[in-house]
Amino acid sequence: MKESTIYSIGHGNKEIDDFINELKSYGILYLLDVRSKPYSSRNIMYNREAIKRALKMEGITYAFFGDKLGGLPKDRSCYDEEGKVRYDLIKEKGFFKEGMQRLLNAQKKGIKVAVMCSESKPEQCHRSKLIGQELLKKEISMKHIVSDSVIKSQETVMSELTKGKSTSDLFGIEINLTSKKSY
Repeated sequence: MKESTIYSIGHGNKEIDDFINELKSYGILYLLDVRSKPYSSRNIMYNREAIKRALKMEGITYAFFGDKLGGLPKDRSCYDEEGKVRYDLIKEKGFFKEGMQRLLNAQKKGIKVAVMCSESKPEQCHRSKLIGQELLKKEISMKHIVSDSVIKSQETVMSELTKGKSTSDLFGIEINLTSKKSY
């Protein structure tokens, strides 16, 4: 397994100063916002423009990647007939592959980058279920930031999600890593 420079973080209801301190504690230089809709009515400090300004003041570069790595793409062919997103379809799309390639390039260059979504628990977010799993196929274990002193590996997050079962053999079938939640 390659040493990962790719992190994930969820803002949840964290104070913006705490969130930025978490990023700084791991030496994150770039934050890639992977929310499909980068706005929050409850946590306006995480709205796209506001967080970009706050991060810039701390020397962290913000980039929007929700159009490439978001959990709820605009492409309707990524959803089933009930309107539920299908990660197995997203990962085959050109936009997703382009976003993943940019993450792999950052990894190759040793750049510390974090992908951010709103969900604070990585096991409940597409950061682990989709992006982290695709990185794992490349032998890169995403590091999920829980706090300024706690990190969970991709393997740990998936083990918690599947209660220790493999994602490919839970109950003898592949588990459905999809969600209706807004990212």
